[in-house]
Amino acid sequence: MSFNQKYSNIKSLVLEELDIIEKNMVSKINVREPLNTFIREFLMLPSKRIRSVLPLLYLKADNQSVTHEQIQILTAIELIHNASLIHDDVIDNSDMRRAHKTLSNEFDNKLAVISGDYILSVVMQILTNLGSVELISKFSQTIEKMCVGEINQNFNRYKFGTIEEYIEKTKNKTAYLFEISFMAVLMFARKKYDCETLSKFALDTGIAFQIRDDLLNLTDDDTSKPKNNDIEDGIYNAPVIYSGQTEDLSQGIEKTRVLLNNYIKSARANLTDLPDNEYKTALYDILELLNND
Repeated sequence: MSFNQKYSNIKSLVLEELDIIEKNMVSKINVREPLNTFIREFLMLPSKRIRSVLPLLYLKADNQSVTHEQIQILTAIELIHNASLIHDDVIDNSDMRRAHKTLSNEFDNKLAVISGDYILSVVMQILTNLGSVELISKFSQTIEKMCVGEINQNFNRYKFGTIEEYIEKTKNKTAYLFEISFMAVLMFARKKYDCETLSKFALDTGIAFQIRDDLLNLTDDDTSKPKNNDIEDGIYNAPVIYSGQTEDLSQGIEKTRVLLNNYIKSARANLTDLPDNEYKTALYDILELLNND
């Protein structure tokens, strides 16, 4: 069974909530045609929705019902992620995303940037309606870190850097959005949670997710994806850093797989207190799927 098939089975456990989140996402888009239809179609393209799937599975594993406020928060998370993808496609001059024309390709870079900003404005409306200054502050800090990660990556192009710097960049660009998906949802939970433990789980999982993605950029045989484009763009991730070069990456790839496995093991350790049920098993299964064997 392929990654997509296995992951689809996992997603089915929270499909009802994901359907509501996706309907929320498109219902909040209201701009001039033909841009309106294009953005809505872009938001509905096949996606892992992993930033929503993880906290939904966690709540269900702990026998907690999902509230309206939590659905709104996860809608905001998905919109932030998609806004960042639109901006990334401009930065990377990408023509395709998920086998679909990018917004910048269909229209132009100016409209793509404005559209990403527009989606972020929708996010701020969602968060404002939830009536928590603390929530808005946490989201603002996360978006700031995402931007800082992108800025630092740009200034560090064609530099090898250190693994510590790579992990910090990975936290900023990817893992902190995983973290806020948990921390914000827990703000509206019906019980008190150990935020430190869940923060660690979310960060470790987010880092593992990005490490896997960086490995696939070098090793995936899927011809629909550009291979080695990070290296060509001067973005030197863990395999290159470990190898100390951009040619023979075999040793760096193996070391990166060990690094990935370490983060997966660390993430698993933060799930032990959950009751044993199909949702907890699904969380473990996601971590296993991230192993790039």
